[in-house]
Amino acid sequence: MVGPTASGKTSLGIFLAQKLGGEVISADSRQVYSGLDLGTGKATEKEMAGIPHHLLDVVSPKKQFAVSDFVRLATRAHSSILQKARITILVGGTGLYADTFLGRMTYAEVPPNPALRAKLEKKTAQELFTELQTLDPRRAANIEKENPRRLIRAIEIAKAIGASPAGGPSTEQKYDVLWLGLAPTQEKLHTNIHTRLLERIQQGMVAEAKRLHTSGLSYKRMDELGLEYRFLARLLQGKLSKEEFVVELERAIQHYAKRQIRWLKRNKDIRWVGSPPTSRAGKTEALRLAKEFLK
Repeated sequence: MVGPTASGKTSLGIFLAQKLGGEVISADSRQVYSGLDLGTGKATEKEMAGIPHHLLDVVSPKKQFAVSDFVRLATRAHSSILQKARITILVGGTGLYADTFLGRMTYAEVPPNPALRAKLEKKTAQELFTELQTLDPRRAANIEKENPRRLIRAIEIAKAIGASPAGGPSTEQKYDVLWLGLAPTQEKLHTNIHTRLLERIQQGMVAEAKRLHTSGLSYKRMDELGLEYRFLARLLQGKLSKEEFVVELERAIQHYAKRQIRWLKRNKDIRWVGSPPTSRAGKTEALRLAKEFLK
């Protein structure tokens, strides 16, 4: 179950799990971190409606979590789901995680290079992005260009092996997969992003960030975590006013959604759910496709 942020993946994934006897594996690069709840839009216990969710809250936000870690833990979760004779429903917006776990991409097993990282950490995000464009233009086209952590890792890989592994269909796909994609219109998506952001702020997203910082999460690390936490860090440090925080964060989320859509369009196996995914028609279409696949 793939799609851009705020497209309705979580609710539709839970609906299908209820109807098909499934469990959810979250493929989200930030929801793996404990305590990053409102900022990442993590499903609440009530929203989960009793459906087991895997790969949420599996690591401290103070630690690094790589795609190789995700593949290892997701493989373990998938095996446990199969042992219970249930269906695995992978839900998430981190295309790299989904593609790598399901075999569409390989990940670079490049060990950390402390000396290189120390050198790169002195550069600005713009300088890192410019360097990556030279080393690996294809990876630069899909990366979050304001995220120093991801830029440094991409440069690290590019310097070690020349470029990040290419995507596209693999001849060694690990699983038989039905790809369902959600693609609201741009107007609907922007409305969803706006509404969802204001709801999370009202629910206490800023207070969550304050608690994280008080518990030892540095502003530098919050910035590395990207999107909401980058702007929350700037707000809490007084670098942004509340009004600037909302406007600039909403714009950044919209740009992120565009990158997600661009990534997903490379996958020709995706069956796009035409109706609004959270509508009755959208749910009916998704359930029909899933049942046909499982016959």
